[in-house]
Amino acid sequence: MYAEERQQSIASLIGQRGRVSVIDLAEQFEVTTETVRRDLAALDRMGLVRRVHGGAVPAAALTAIELGTGEREHTRATEKDRIAKAALAFLPPTGGSVVFDAGTTTGRIAAQLPADRELVAVTNSLPIATRLSGTAGVRLHLLGGRVRGVTQAAVGADTLRVLGDLRVDVAFIGTNALTVGHGLSTPDPDEAAVKRAMVAGAHRVVVVADSTKIGREDLVRFAEIADIDVLVSDDELLPAVRNELSEYGIEVVTA
Repeated sequence: MYAEERQQSIASLIGQRGRVSVIDLAEQFEVTTETVRRDLAALDRMGLVRRVHGGAVPAAALTAIELGTGEREHTRATEKDRIAKAALAFLPPTGGSVVFDAGTTTGRIAAQLPADRELVAVTNSLPIATRLSGTAGVRLHLLGGRVRGVTQAAVGADTLRVLGDLRVDVAFIGTNALTVGHGLSTPDPDEAAVKRAMVAGAHRVVVVADSTKIGREDLVRFAEIADIDVLVSDDELLPAVRNELSEYGIEVVTA
């Protein structure tokens, strides 16, 4: 196979899968990893893919566009429901404390909390607070601050000041994007600051993100891969990606 034909095939494969590693491409096309890296560099220059740590993603995967809560609520809803159900296994025992990051997947976890579990729950999300306000056994703490309309989440200095004094058992964190090289990222700096503080204040960090978020990079990083204890995703997560994340000590659960 000529280099041009191989590069076209690689670009097509990346477009279908969303993220492909250098090692997988080398095995599939029976070439060296150095050859694959040269192919990816050529495709990157042409604007067809974007190179990321260990592989490449479609050019469109690098974005700073942020969808509103209403749009995201109905996107991959089935997968998010399964992820949320699986994430319940990481709740602390009765009497424990959790922080819920703003997001549609974290919101589904809050909606499925067991009725017999007494918890202290902290959130900066107005929709999540509304869901939890009537939940038996939950002592709810709603973080104050400026509310961003697009995510209905409190952000800013007031939010960060309270989070800086908190220490919780588990943080359920959503993310717009996740790669080994760039870590966890999101489009807005204020949202990133709040997520960063939630991660820093938790004994255990559980990230909930469907597989379309994996292999993407967004504008502002709020956590390193090493900051994650658990990733709960859907069963479309590629085995190679799962293995790569596991090598960094992350417990990867697919639902």
